[in-house]
Amino acid sequence: MYERQLLLGSEHVDCFRRMRTSALFELLQVVSIRHTEELGMGREKTLDKGLLWVVARMHAQIGRKPEYDERITVRTWPGETMHVLFPRYYEILSEQGETIVRASAVWSLMDAAARSAVFPEEHGISIPGEERGGELPWLVPVRPLDAVHRETFSVPYSYVDINGHLNNTRYFDLAEDRISAASDGRLLREVTAEYNREVKQGEPLLLEWGGDRDRYYVAGSTGKPCFRLLLRYEE
Repeated sequence: MYERQLLLGSEHVDCFRRMRTSALFELLQVVSIRHTEELGMGREKTLDKGLLWVVARMHAQIGRKPEYDERITVRTWPGETMHVLFPRYYEILSEQGETIVRASAVWSLMDAAARSAVFPEEHGISIPGEERGGELPWLVPVRPLDAVHRETFSVPYSYVDINGHLNNTRYFDLAEDRISAASDGRLLREVTAEYNREVKQGEPLLLEWGGDRDRYYVAGSTGKPCFRLLLRYEE
């Protein structure tokens, strides 16, 4: 298990002084990579050899979001590798030791030149994992809702990450900029995300979204499906 403490500053929170959804998932992304490096599968084995870690799915249940000036502890551990899929699990704890966020993800490796999945064993990539019991499932389907709104978005330079595509955490900014629940200050309780295809700088992304009383569906495509999100807020 990898563990890291963080004191939330103004750069992590929104106007309600709660951790931004994109910042929360960015933290999960950072500890994932740091733990992978500690396990001996850092950039020398991956990035420097043209291999990129990418996220395929994420799922989170949020008891409450961390708040400004709060010290939190984030923990992560890998599950058992399934051929080309690397499950990973997360917990965020308050300073009092209360679990306030539980999450799961599945990662895979991509060839930076071919932009296609690779078999980790062919490159000597191995991550020992364990199932501790009670992990949040990662294979949770995103059930579409009626998407009544549409907009074409061109990916700017500032949204592109080290992998050369729209960073997975930015999808949450795109979503919450377009649904009323976030700007109304309603509490986010659950997130399910599927990432199907990368989106590069300047590429036009067709966004579609809609929702009901507590659930919102946001999807994007570039002729082919790229991502789907389902976000559940407190009514």
